[in-house]
Amino acid sequence: MDTPSTLLNLLPDSWTSGWTGGWRTAGIQHLLTALETYLPPDHIERVREAYEVANEAHRGQKRLTGEPYITHPVAAAGILASLHMDWQTLCAALLHDVIEDTPTAKDEIAERFGREVAEIVDGVSKLDKVQFKNKAEAQAESFRKMILAMVRDIRVIMVKLADRTHNMRSLGVMPAPKRRRIARETLDIYAPIANRLGINSLKLELEDLGFQALYPKRYRVIERELKKARGNQKQFAPKIRESLAAALEQANLKGSVESREKHLFSIYQKMLKKKVALSEVVDVYGFRVVVDSVDTCYRVLGLVHGLYKPMPGRFKDYIAIPRINGYQSLHTTLFGPNGIPLEVQIRTSEMHQLADSGIAAHWQYKTGDQEGSNAQQERAREWLKGLMQIQEGGTSEEFLESVRVDLFPDKVYVFTPKGDILRLPRGATCVDYAYAVHTGVGDRCVAAKVDRRLVPLRAALRNGQTVEIITARGATPNPAWVNFVVTAKARNAIRHYLKSMKHGEAIELGRRLLDQALQEFSLPLKQVPESTLTRAAVEIGLKHTDELFEQIGLGERLAPLVARALLPAPLAPAAEPAGDTTVEVTSATGTTADSPAPLAIAGTEGLVVNYARCCFPLPGDPVIAHLSTGRGVIVHRSTCGNLAGWHKQPDKWLPVFWQNEPGNLFASQLRVEVQNRVGVLAAVATKIAATRTNIDTVSLTERDTAASTITFELQVEDRRHLARVLRAIRHMDNVLSVTRTLA
Repeated sequence: MDTPSTLLNLLPDSWTSGWTGGWRTAGIQHLLTALETYLPPDHIERVREAYEVANEAHRGQKRLTGEPYITHPVAAAGILASLHMDWQTLCAALLHDVIEDTPTAKDEIAERFGREVAEIVDGVSKLDKVQFKNKAEAQAESFRKMILAMVRDIRVIMVKLADRTHNMRSLGVMPAPKRRRIARETLDIYAPIANRLGINSLKLELEDLGFQALYPKRYRVIERELKKARGNQKQFAPKIRESLAAALEQANLKGSVESREKHLFSIYQKMLKKKVALSEVVDVYGFRVVVDSVDTCYRVLGLVHGLYKPMPGRFKDYIAIPRINGYQSLHTTLFGPNGIPLEVQIRTSEMHQLADSGIAAHWQYKTGDQEGSNAQQERAREWLKGLMQIQEGGTSEEFLESVRVDLFPDKVYVFTPKGDILRLPRGATCVDYAYAVHTGVGDRCVAAKVDRRLVPLRAALRNGQTVEIITARGATPNPAWVNFVVTAKARNAIRHYLKSMKHGEAIELGRRLLDQALQEFSLPLKQVPESTLTRAAVEIGLKHTDELFEQIGLGERLAPLVARALLPAPLAPAAEPAGDTTVEVTSATGTTADSPAPLAIAGTEGLVVNYARCCFPLPGDPVIAHLSTGRGVIVHRSTCGNLAGWHKQPDKWLPVFWQNEPGNLFASQLRVEVQNRVGVLAAVATKIAATRTNIDTVSLTERDTAASTITFELQVEDRRHLARVLRAIRHMDNVLSVTRTLA
């Protein structure tokens, strides 16, 4: 088998036609030389074949930079070669655009290079051939496809990261709007993914390139100041480095000391996060000490703390508690010469390699027994398993937003009662913790203890706290949780439960509405054959009867029309003349000869029976309901001002009455006119609380300098409960008037 150097001289003319000699040397030779350092000749031959196929497929195509298109896949493969990826990944990198941009089919790639390569290429390819409602949906669906392909084979994201890195290097040729969009996407998604997988080298480059494209002026200012700082550091950095190296030698410890290069985006992020001036960030000196063992790391830590005084609260031990992406190192900040801040990182050579390569180290070391790379692989698998749970249900846009949340870099570390460490995003609550432990724990949690003290479920967690979740059999997620949880897993688990609950409630409500409509023809639903219901569902394009009931319950289909379609021929009414339809609104309990029996509502129907926020109906009020598409039944007071146009859609209105089920709470709103006096708001709120009434919200508007209007939204059982509240506050000092909100 020829070596890579020999292969370079044996390339066919068709492989090199149209290229400049400079590019040929810079591109091909660099790639082949890189592969020669770690791949066997037979694997290099497969990469060469992939290159030949890609070159032929992209013949005549050019990039916006004017270069032959083949330069892009070669550059992407070169980036992956620097990470020592396997031959399948390199072949996929060379072929990653052939399905999208050329007639080459996935099956052709599979036949020639194997199913693994074809699946990686397909996972990276965009969905240009599929029609979407809008560009945002297309981008989100493309991202979902890539992520789910990554779950099957993590090499998909390696190719995508290499593809994005090279595209970012040549982003300047793009129009400004597209340039900003791609840069934002890179900073929001791809750089955090590289960070999540521990590939620091790609993460830093993607961040700096994205920052330069998105905020060019800020980039230039920071770059200029950093150059100045480097000039100043030429005087101090060598001396500090020499003093650290001398201390190691004197203590008989083996290790290397190097200055640590600052990256522009990390400087910018630190300025935003800590709200400090640029000069305070760039004037910090950074050094890295790489040693041979974990024990030596801690010995070096004591050494540098003896050499320079440490800053209180600025030490972090990422060796004992690694970051979520597997990163390990000791971080400390010291007072250097003349009080100059010194940031020192101390790690082993294996930790240093893993910090740069992350998950890619699995392929570098997979023939050996490298504990670090195996741990990195396991963490990546855990994350991908979480992504599988996130993608269940919901739209592509929701999935993309969930992954964005999951990639949020700042973490807090909390302990389980057994002492295990759990990593969560900063701002995570007790509910987030419960779902991180297990979805079943989250669904059934009713209370939480932090450091053995009861706290609200929405309490944000801090580093080092011990969290215990109290569960109860039969407990279910509270819909309000979705407003404060921050993790994608918790948010999606709650949404999934609510969607399932809404689905079941909509089916049940649809059954009741259809039964009500059929009562008009003296035909109860239970007497309608199942085959008739199934046939009616199939005729309108539905798979089964539950879908039909759900659409009726959500107001997407009108129960009277479906009822007429289900009637046997002798019972079916004759067609009515157009424009001759009349509907008579019933009272709270009454009906007419021409209207169906009212629908009973009790306040326990859940998500598909809603109560209008314009008139806040309560048990005891005369009410009527409106079928709203997608929301189900909306209950109004029959005196509501928003009912003026009900006659325009008579089929969507239905009579309802209150079913007597005490104990349920309903929203109601009061407007209280008060004199402007110190403590009047507290006095009124105390009086309301004395009636055992919950106050949901309070708002205050000043009518003039003498009087103000306070609006209270309360939770009450019925009209009598509300009347007790009105009596309690009506005759208070400084209260001018009290009224119930009407539409």
